[in-house]
Amino acid sequence: MTVSIVLAEDFPILLRGLRSLLESQPDFTVLGATADGPTAVRMVEQLKPKVLVLDLMLPGLGGLEVMRILRGRAPRTRIVVLSMHNATPFIAQALQNGAIGYVLKGSPEDEIVLAVREAAVGRRFLSPPITEDALNAYLEQSKSGTFDPHETLTRREREVLQMAAEGKTAPEIAATLNISPRTAESHRASIMKKLGLQNQTDLIRHAIRRGLLPPEP
Repeated sequence: MTVSIVLAEDFPILLRGLRSLLESQPDFTVLGATADGPTAVRMVEQLKPKVLVLDLMLPGLGGLEVMRILRGRAPRTRIVVLSMHNATPFIAQALQNGAIGYVLKGSPEDEIVLAVREAAVGRRFLSPPITEDALNAYLEQSKSGTFDPHETLTRREREVLQMAAEGKTAPEIAATLNISPRTAESHRASIMKKLGLQNQTDLIRHAIRRGLLPPEP
């Protein structure tokens, strides 16, 4: 069975190395690669790969939001997250959003290959430092049923949130999304109101908590 793959990673050297590694496997075919979230969504929709290997920290649309979108649009594509973050909340969020595998950057090459193989046949794979027991304990603890205002954001608002947190201005957001600067500002205002945020610092902190930006050093 040939395993078709799309790669989404914003670090060029890692993306090239990852592509070379996976293409060296005789039964793997890399259909495409990208460095940003919106393109990853389009590629998966168009190419319908068996597996998407996805970085969580992508510009334009973070990995968690990419998974959220593809869960409805491409449910047959299985997702393996490749991430530098080994904190249980990050991993739990990724699995809750549809990932079947989670591999830490810096893992041995054969571990990445194995994660893709396991995903292709529908089996979960977690890098060895990650334990199922710790994950299950966290997931049980987080089942509180508490209202999450982030869930009220529309897809467009999620896109604007990502770019605003990255420091993009309204004109830059507008140009990327093909909307007017005034509409971009309106979306940002709606986001701030829905999430109860007061300023850019609050917005960045929210993005970090949701895994849209890397944690502050």
